[in-house]
Amino acid sequence: MATFSLLAQYIWKWTQESPFLSIFVAAIALVVFYGLVKVHRNLIVSPLRPVPGPKLFALTRWCLAYEDYRGTRTRRINSLHKQYGDVVRVGPNELSFNSLSALKSVYGAGSGFQRDKFYRMFDAYGRQVMFSFASSVDHRDRKKLLNHAYSKTAVLSPRNAAMVEGKTRQFLSLLDREAKSGIMEIFNALHYFSMDSITQFLYGESQGATTALTASGSRSLLDDIIDPARRKLSWFSVHFPRLTHWLYSRTGAIEWVLTTFGLLPMSKPSTYTGIRRHALVAAEHIRDQTIEDPTESIAARLFHAMRTQGKGPAMDYLDVASECADHFLAGIDTTSDTLMFAIFALSQPANLSFQEKLNQEIQSLPEVVVDDVVNALAADKLPYLDAVIKETLRLYAPLPGSEPRWSEKDEIIDGYRVPAQTIVSMSPYCLHRNEHVFKEPLKFNPDRWLGPFDQVAEMKKWFWAFSSGGRMCIGMQ
Repeated sequence: MATFSLLAQYIWKWTQESPFLSIFVAAIALVVFYGLVKVHRNLIVSPLRPVPGPKLFALTRWCLAYEDYRGTRTRRINSLHKQYGDVVRVGPNELSFNSLSALKSVYGAGSGFQRDKFYRMFDAYGRQVMFSFASSVDHRDRKKLLNHAYSKTAVLSPRNAAMVEGKTRQFLSLLDREAKSGIMEIFNALHYFSMDSITQFLYGESQGATTALTASGSRSLLDDIIDPARRKLSWFSVHFPRLTHWLYSRTGAIEWVLTTFGLLPMSKPSTYTGIRRHALVAAEHIRDQTIEDPTESIAARLFHAMRTQGKGPAMDYLDVASECADHFLAGIDTTSDTLMFAIFALSQPANLSFQEKLNQEIQSLPEVVVDDVVNALAADKLPYLDAVIKETLRLYAPLPGSEPRWSEKDEIIDGYRVPAQTIVSMSPYCLHRNEHVFKEPLKFNPDRWLGPFDQVAEMKKWFWAFSSGGRMCIGMQ
């Protein structure tokens, strides 16, 4: 006690002699006080304190943000589940779950959990889209307009089947042309295929449909997606949304300074700029046309609904453009990445037997193969192809990360009280690596989906590549 008193006297003397030292000591005191408040609030009195997890993660959200910046967030959460169990506290106000019971509670039909503000980053032109609606009512009303277009019947209709088969032939022709040198970039080629397919599905034969497989003009739309800085911009958009908006809305001298000194997370034009500009022009073009067949495309359906809307929420052409832009973006990476991982997995020497089984299944259908392209209806009935796709989506889910939700009222999940406004989430990555459900979960093995009925039924319960409930992916077919 005497030593402490003496130290206090010396500090008081020094601060009286130097105003700068006074400021420094005051700053240190404020930091210590702030730290103690955080410890008390997040570790001692927080209603989430009974939930297991690392104390540092419970203390500050920046631990998870750091993992996010490094690109290791999803793997880190999976390792925490292995260490702490099915429920882990990963932030001061955030929990991660990894059980079927939690899946039903949070994402099941009739769940009171809503989408977090995180999803607003997918809005375009200042308009919300089906994917970002927090309100289940708004989401339901928008989904009603699109459900049939994405149904299996519609996807396999003669028009859409012919479109996919045509794009596949163009993709094979591209491989023949560009692989003559012996080397080609399959990543880009698959993106051309997915972009041409989704744009024709969205915009029909209008000018909104791209031609990346046959010409180079449309390929520049992918530049800001392929740019490695895209992930850095996404991180800033999630963790510093206001700062990011301010940075990218500056003009004149401030914009020059930000650009010249590299102060932007990603150089302009930023991620999705080209695609969103293309989507806006495409929507304006279709808006000014007479729609003879509302079922021709997604845009046609939405414009028809806009012109004939009744009591539902009003839409204008910017709502249509924003919705189409979101489907455009969602349809590019998810399709191309899944195909790329399927090719990667099947090409591994250890997986040669799976490749041979798939080839044998396809070769058994010569009557429905035209110009090396399998008929879409026939492809839908190939069990081993279905197993390969399922296993690719299990091990390499295109959207493997957390899907955050929150509730307006207190909930009980897996025995823990979850206060209102708490962020809760689950991820395909963690669910798909449950070793009690998937034997050797890190091994690519399509045969697992053709095993005993009970075993396959249990795996399907844990298969979450398309989410679940009323908010599950509308494009799963």
